[in-house]
Amino acid sequence: MRWRYIIKTVGVLNLFFGATMLVPLVFSLFAMDGSLMPLLKAMGVTLLVGGAVVALFRHEKTEFMSQREGMAIVAVGWTAIGLFGALPFYFSDSAFTFTDAFFESVSGFTTTGSSILTDIEGQSPGLLLWRSFIQWLGGMGIIVLSIAILPFLGVGGMQLYKAEVPSPVPDKLKPRIRDTAMILWKVYALFSVAEVVLLMVGGMTLFDALNHAFTTMPTGGFSTKNASVAHFDSVYIDGVITLFMLLAGINFSLHYQLLKGRPLAFWKDSECRFYLAMCLVLTLVVAANIYHTVYDNVGQALRYAAFQVVSIVTTTGYATADYELWPAMSQVIIFLCMFVGASAGSTGGGMKCLRIMLGFKYCYKELFSMIHPRAVTHIKIGGKGVPEDVIRSVLGFLALYMALFALSTVLLAGIGVDFVTALGAVAATIGNIGPGFGMVGPVENFAAIPCLGKWLLAWCMLLGRLEIYTLIILVVPEFWRK
Repeated sequence: MRWRYIIKTVGVLNLFFGATMLVPLVFSLFAMDGSLMPLLKAMGVTLLVGGAVVALFRHEKTEFMSQREGMAIVAVGWTAIGLFGALPFYFSDSAFTFTDAFFESVSGFTTTGSSILTDIEGQSPGLLLWRSFIQWLGGMGIIVLSIAILPFLGVGGMQLYKAEVPSPVPDKLKPRIRDTAMILWKVYALFSVAEVVLLMVGGMTLFDALNHAFTTMPTGGFSTKNASVAHFDSVYIDGVITLFMLLAGINFSLHYQLLKGRPLAFWKDSECRFYLAMCLVLTLVVAANIYHTVYDNVGQALRYAAFQVVSIVTTTGYATADYELWPAMSQVIIFLCMFVGASAGSTGGGMKCLRIMLGFKYCYKELFSMIHPRAVTHIKIGGKGVPEDVIRSVLGFLALYMALFALSTVLLAGIGVDFVTALGAVAATIGNIGPGFGMVGPVENFAAIPCLGKWLLAWCMLLGRLEIYTLIILVVPEFWRK
């Protein structure tokens, strides 16, 4: 492990990250909203530290990057970005403790959407824009963006891409990984612009539309309003955001194929069919369950059920209703949706539909083998056989995901958090959802979680965003041996 090379690379990422603070800084300069100095201080510190690190290790060569070093860079890089991203919150006049600032920053970059803010509308517009912008950056990935823009990361780029992109099997659309990253970001930006336009047509201001596009496409869920999307109380806005949440939950390589003139790309992909069918079926089941018990109108039941199911499945975490007031069956469905997640290769969190599908197929294969012990069977996805190493990796991921969920829940309960809140908070953070149950429900926030609990949940967010392995492998002794 060449730690000097790793630290230098993280330093360059830090320089790039500091430059992104120009976006809210310029906005705040024109708006004169009081967040100019906090953003300026944060940018100065970030650039100074990044520049000092790069200067100190400027002679380190970058001719080759191993997979282990790629994982270390992603793990250290995301932690560093979470720390420096907390500075605008910490330097603001909103009385953030550093723990709260770090929690909000990590929640933003990991596109979790859990917040400690009790009065969102009381924050300065510049700070809210930064809060939304970091979700947009984190959605497709800071490091993937760096691969697309910074030439020096062209060498060893695949190691970084594989360590960060949320997918069991990263889609390489072009021979050069830098070109793949650029394509993904272009599609991502195109959809973001389209959503801004459609939201403004529905009556949102440019500021609100921009912020909600910044947090819908990364399936983040931060809103500029205390009541989240429920504040707008608009069927049209609910429909537009539901559509873009659905799109954000689909593998972005399929969007690229669609834009290239292949209209059947969605239908031909078995995971996409599973994802869309699951959203439809769960929406109908929840709508039927809340019809008459919560809403007397079929249209209202469908509207709120569709929005909330898609919001949780895609791990966006917006809210238009308090689902804790819904019948027990709907609450259980919402809770289980927190574990499923969207498609592999999307900006969504959770386990991912592809892994769930492979898990089901593996279970069926085992049952079939018990009935026909001499039969030779293979697991297939989309008509193609899945390699054994991929199946092992998926099963290991599912087991590790649930083990870490259980461990984190026990630890959070040990800190003094009640049972329902502990379950909901860990499910919401490790799945990058946002709202949970109990004290952290859709109309609550994470402000009441103890300080130690916030650090634990921030760790859960990073685990979920980096697909468990990239972080957890750092504690395996063999990782550090030659």
